[in-house]
Amino acid sequence: MVDFTNSQLFEGTPVTMRCEELDDSEGWTVKRNTTKRLSECGDGWGKWNNSVCTIRFIFVQDSGDYWCESREGAASSSIQLTVTGGSVILQSPVLPVMEGDDVTLSCHTKTAPSNLPAAFFKDGVFIGNESSGNITFHLVSRSKEGHYRCQISGHGESPSSWISVTAKQPIIAPISRAPPSASSPVQLIAIVVRHLVVFCPYFICTILMVSLYQPRSPENNMTFSVENSPPTKSERRPDVKTDTTSKNYV
Repeated sequence: MVDFTNSQLFEGTPVTMRCEELDDSEGWTVKRNTTKRLSECGDGWGKWNNSVCTIRFIFVQDSGDYWCESREGAASSSIQLTVTGGSVILQSPVLPVMEGDDVTLSCHTKTAPSNLPAAFFKDGVFIGNESSGNITFHLVSRSKEGHYRCQISGHGESPSSWISVTAKQPIIAPISRAPPSASSPVQLIAIVVRHLVVFCPYFICTILMVSLYQPRSPENNMTFSVENSPPTKSERRPDVKTDTTSKNYV
């Protein structure tokens, strides 16, 4: 991103910009979009040397959005720079403020000391006077987003600057898995019993099914028959012969 700290500048202030936190800063350059046109450093404004863009004398028409861009077209986030010909500026963050952080706004004049009392406004509404010329917001939230400006009596007021607040990303802690604990004898017995309760009914049913459907052997298929065998010799009854003779009686 463009390394720059102030969002407002007095006309005639020298400015130096560079691209920071980039993998290859030599392949990047500073570009801007003003009311005039879209251009890069060295093209009618500034001087590009050793990854640094230098503007010796900045004008009001140099106000606009500035960002870093690579040769391949990749671009960083932009910052808004406001140049004023007046005598009062508001120093505020150029980048979005993280939710929960503290933010300080400072009101300065071009010639007088920077600690003059100042009045501060948000979205055109007066929010307070500060004798030191600085106002601090603690633990900012999204409700603090808006356009801010300041005013110093006898010197004038500053241009308006937009302050953006972004939500803080939650920190996700890595989940550490504890090593499995050694099972106690009671747990082992319970596991064995559970497996037996599940396995035994299937085993018994299988045995019964096999025994019921097993084919019978031939010796079990016996037929019974009754035969009338002739009696033996000893069992034979003797033949009784009857001799019937007729006797003639004279």
